[in-house]
Amino acid sequence: MRLCADHRRALAVLAGCPDGCTEALLLAQGFTRGLIAELILAGLARASMVQAAAGKRVTHMRRIRIMGPGLVALLAPDATRRPAVPSSPRRT
Repeated sequence: MRLCADHRRALAVLAGCPDGCTEALLLAQGFTRGLIAELILAGLARASMVQAAAGKRVTHMRRIRIMGPGLVALLAPDATRRPAVPSSPRRT
């Protein structure tokens, strides 16, 4: 899977959260459900359902975590960037 800037940004957010992020947090940061699904289907992240209790209420949330291949993809050089072209030596 070729990563676009949004994929890399989402993986960077996930990499910064050892316990993963809730889907709601990722959506609040501007990521779409489609982008999150692409990361999961590519094996770069995984989703799990967790329960959270607040008083007598129990709510279910989807937590997204980065996987090993996601870290590798995040740390790999970006293939879309062009390598820096060395400047020619000045003639004096």
